[in-house]
Amino acid sequence: MRVTEAQFEPTLATNGRGVVVSRSWQKHLLTFLMVFGPGLIVMEADNDAGAVSTYMQAGGQYGLHLLWLLVLLLPICYFVQEMVARLGIATGKGHAAMIYERFGKWWGHFSLIDLLAVNFLTLITEFAAISLALSALGVSPYISVPVSAIGLTLMVVTGSYLRWERIVIALCLMDVVWFVLAYIVHPNWATVAHNSIVPTMPSGGITSSLVFLVIAIVGTTIAPWQLFFQQSCVAEKRLRFADLKWARLDTLIGAIFTVCVAGAMMLVGNYGYEHHIAFQDPAQLAVALAPIAGKFMRNGVLLLMVNAAVLGTTAISLASAWAYGEVKGWEHSLHKKVSEAPGFYATYVLCVGAAAAIVLLPHVPLQLVIISVQVFAGLILPSAIIFLQLLLNDRELLGDRWVNRPWNNYINWTIIAVLFALSLLLAAQVILPNIFPN
Repeated sequence: MRVTEAQFEPTLATNGRGVVVSRSWQKHLLTFLMVFGPGLIVMEADNDAGAVSTYMQAGGQYGLHLLWLLVLLLPICYFVQEMVARLGIATGKGHAAMIYERFGKWWGHFSLIDLLAVNFLTLITEFAAISLALSALGVSPYISVPVSAIGLTLMVVTGSYLRWERIVIALCLMDVVWFVLAYIVHPNWATVAHNSIVPTMPSGGITSSLVFLVIAIVGTTIAPWQLFFQQSCVAEKRLRFADLKWARLDTLIGAIFTVCVAGAMMLVGNYGYEHHIAFQDPAQLAVALAPIAGKFMRNGVLLLMVNAAVLGTTAISLASAWAYGEVKGWEHSLHKKVSEAPGFYATYVLCVGAAAAIVLLPHVPLQLVIISVQVFAGLILPSAIIFLQLLLNDRELLGDRWVNRPWNNYINWTIIAVLFALSLLLAAQVILPNIFPN
């Protein structure tokens, strides 16, 4: 498929109804609002339950020393997801479909199985967080988990992409409360600014737990499902190249907002570090902070954990359903009713229901699962980005105008090399556990 100039024509028409505007700025604003959504959602949904746990544990164990890592990851998040948006606009297809089409069934099955495996494990962590957070508020997991699963199903099976998108954007914007919580704990803002710009090491130096946590942060900040999710979202919205600059702005806003929220989570974790509070999960920290910072802090952290899990669950389940539907050749759109796309919706419901059921099993080590999944995601991320990089250099697919530029390739191959290095580092740590001090 080669992109044609006809695809560059802008439009403000949606659902057969035109929007007439008289001023240039109004046209730009309306166009942006029509395009806005996938970039913010894919970024902020990645601040899911695993992210809350990982970022707060980073603050709880190492204070503010890892803030610089979040700043370093911001441009990486943007560059990766900008390529996804560009590819989705150029092809009008999801990521799984493009891998099958351009690389064949073997590599297509390889990428799909990897995606479905890590997505399902991640879904378990989302429901684990719901269970932990609402248990701390006195709600039994046997109530909170099934009710959440039913709510997540109802949110999707409406046959309207736009309705789902509006709900999820509202949930994303609720994460502004993290900034309120970060302000309440009154961190040393000069230290925050310094550690955000200047890389610093904790006093214990490089240890096995530090390496593990760094890889977990990378794995939760840039996750494989994001590539599949945003490209399918762009295809669902039927965006065209006239919309690309606004899709890029949407993605940039999402990246900045997400990293700032992640930093706020780390500041709240740092409050526990400053008060020498040992905790295994954010719910424990929230309960421990109540006598010091008040009930608003406790309830805020717990409810934001639930919000993060809901965001993560709906986005990750849809990424799996879209990818599987593309490969199977099913109807796979939120514009379709359940009767029109039964396989697509059944995949979504199965992912949600099975993950919820596993969390209700007794004696599941929830916090260990949450952190380990982030590391697993970090391990398979390099291969996912390599597929993306190769697709973005396919001139037959994108044409000369929209393929990656040399500077873009230099940045992307650098990102891939760093991710592979982290993967090898983790493998070495597993094989030789004494390579780093404990």
